[in-house]
Amino acid sequence: MNTRKPKTEYYLDMADVISSRGTCIRRNYGAIIVKNDRVIATGYTGAPRGCKNCSDIGTCRRQELNVPSGQRYELCRSVHAEQNAIIQANGMETIGATIYIVGRDANTHELVDGYPCLLCRRMIINAGIERVILRMSDGTAKAISVQDFIDEDNVPNE
Repeated sequence: MNTRKPKTEYYLDMADVISSRGTCIRRNYGAIIVKNDRVIATGYTGAPRGCKNCSDIGTCRRQELNVPSGQRYELCRSVHAEQNAIIQANGMETIGATIYIVGRDANTHELVDGYPCLLCRRMIINAGIERVILRMSDGTAKAISVQDFIDEDNVPNE
């Protein structure tokens, strides 16, 4: 009897653990880039190196301004988990890779949909990553082809 965890769950669990290092006081995400069953890089939500984190200063600029979720990321002190993972990776290794993403509410620690923001989707596309695996708020895994992000972006505005 094989009791081994499926690889998708294994990598999503790793991304979940990585998210626990996040320093955002709203939401924390963890990301792990994998290619050929080899971990290429990891990343979590947090301020750039040497900069103060929101969790350290106890305030969030977007929260102070009542910015709705998913908007005005340029006001955020944090670098997103996906961005940090891509920055840490060797660019040639990300081509054809898969990125696993898990998000949690910073206060309740409940799962939130791991769907990447528009800027992160663009970075994922440019990194040459082929697949995105998300852990959704109900605990299920959702696989997305990065080609879907590209196709989404090519839909004319009406």
